[in-house]
This record gives sequence, structure tokens and C-alpha cells, in this order.
Amino acid sequence: MHRHAVENLAQADAVLFGRVIYELMEAAWRRPPPEAARPDWTEPFARTINASKKYVVSSTLDRVDWNAELVRGDLGTAVQQLKRESGKGLFVGGMKLPLALAELGLIDEYEFVVHPRLAGHGPTLLAGLSKHVDLKLVSRLEFASGAVAMRYEPRR
Repeated sequence: MHRHAVENLAQADAVLFGRVIYELMEAAWRRPPPEAARPDWTEPFARTINASKKYVVSSTLDRVDWNAELVRGDLGTAVQQLKRESGKGLFVGGMKLPLALAELGLIDEYEFVVHPRLAGHGPTLLAGLSKHVDLKLVSRLEFASGAVAMRYEPRR
């Protein structure tokens, strides 16, 4: 999964995070871990996420660093501008931000990774979406763990 995430990040010019996921990712990946705190197989992801350009959508943060810039103002206008500037595209992560972008019709591709575990609790992805978005499967990747990554494009 981490190798797949590295490949995804390499296909984007930048990562677009909301405040919560930015803070979680920064806490998990920014600081050098104490010896043996992180398995070796996570290091390529750690290097990639640390080097990635990041944009953070937040009305509560005063400043960000970790190779990041704050995105302020109208979300639709700001993301459209970032998409125009981008060459390879933007990678978006989180719960609330993808919902807001889906509502604005600004997501060109979705990737859902289904893990073989029933949790029975937790947040629901895209909960509250006001309208259906019909999707077309464009790729599928199965992992040895049994997880499956499915990539979709909106039918327009």
C-alpha cells in the first residue's frame, strides 16, 4: 500500500489537504522517527510525502510549513486556479475536503481502496453528498493483502 501511495504522489504536482489530515500526516511523517520506530518499508513513502508540495485548505490555521501553503478564500476558485497551474494534477486526501470538491464538481478522478476488514464504525466517505455522481471504472489493482484499489472517473 505504501508503494502504491508513493506512485500516486509521484503522479501529482502537489497534495491538497484539509487542516485535519494535514496535521495528522505532518505528525506521523514529518519528524525523523526514533531508531526502529518506523519499519524500513515505510521510508520511501516518508521521503516522498516530506518532499511533496502541499496546499492546505483551512480557515483556522494562521500558518503552515512542511513544504506547504495555505489556501484561503473561495474554495472553488482557489482549486480551479491550482488545477490550471498544475501539470500532472493534484492529489487530494481527507474526509471533508473531498466532499466539498465533489459538490463543486472539481474531482476528475477518484480512487477508493477497499481493505478486507469490517470496522463497524468510523466516518463515512462522502457522507452528505447532495447529488449522485455516476462513475466509470478506469483501473483496478489488487494487493497481496487482499486490498483492492479502484480508480474511477466521473461520467459527465
